[in-house]
Amino acid sequence: MAGRVIVITSGKGGVGKTTTTANLGVALAQNGRRVVVVDADIGLRNLDVVLGLENRIVYDLVDVVEGNCKLKAALIRDKRTENLTLLPAAQTRGKDAVTPAQMRDLMAQLQEEFEYVLVDSPAGIDHGFHTAVAGATEAIIVTTPEVAAVRDADRVIGLLESKELYEPKLVINRIRPRMVRRGDMMEVGDVLEILAIPLIGIVPDDEEIIVTTNRGEPAVLDGHSRAGQAFRNIARRLEGQEVPFLELEDGSLMARLLKLVRGTKAAS
Repeated sequence: MAGRVIVITSGKGGVGKTTTTANLGVALAQNGRRVVVVDADIGLRNLDVVLGLENRIVYDLVDVVEGNCKLKAALIRDKRTENLTLLPAAQTRGKDAVTPAQMRDLMAQLQEEFEYVLVDSPAGIDHGFHTAVAGATEAIIVTTPEVAAVRDADRVIGLLESKELYEPKLVINRIRPRMVRRGDMMEVGDVLEILAIPLIGIVPDDEEIIVTTNRGEPAVLDGHSRAGQAFRNIARRLEGQEVPFLELEDGSLMARLLKLVRGTKAAS
């Protein structure tokens, strides 16, 4: 059975796509799944750094599609998590170095070997985006609860539909409950009302994740990280499990968030 090819995208940069890709990849691999994470941000790769694998790169995605090496030679096995593999992007080439047709062929090869192929899309909606989504069978949209990020995510949903990716899932990243209560940050329900797609995860803002990311250690490897727990929960939901959303700060807030989420689902 062919594996699932899931593109992680957003529209706006800096909302946590690469962090989400790395953490979901590790979490799914920890669950025993064979996972490859693909950095499609050609020219601006970072997924290797987030995973702490930057010193192991010999070949990259562009080398594979241009025939400079076999696919197997470009794949890098994670040093800490069994079953997790990285296909890095090229650092010195432009986003037009790979065509959507080449990407589709590459995804077809990877899904024969892996149960999950997670594609880290570049920001924006230009050529790099169209290449990253080529060959994907599913999509996850990452946004922060900010007006600009949500607006760009809404645009991306429309573009995904034009690619016949009709049911993307939503991750709301870096939510700060205190700012939400003060009215300085959008509420979960507001984001869901605008985007109108299923919510698969809410990730709390966590300063520690900046530290672990800089060390090349995804948060899911830290058993005490709340952001890490949120990503583990998302991975379980991808597997079809019913998992409660994290209690972000206190019971009353969680009750309110769940009420908003359930109300949106009931209306959809």
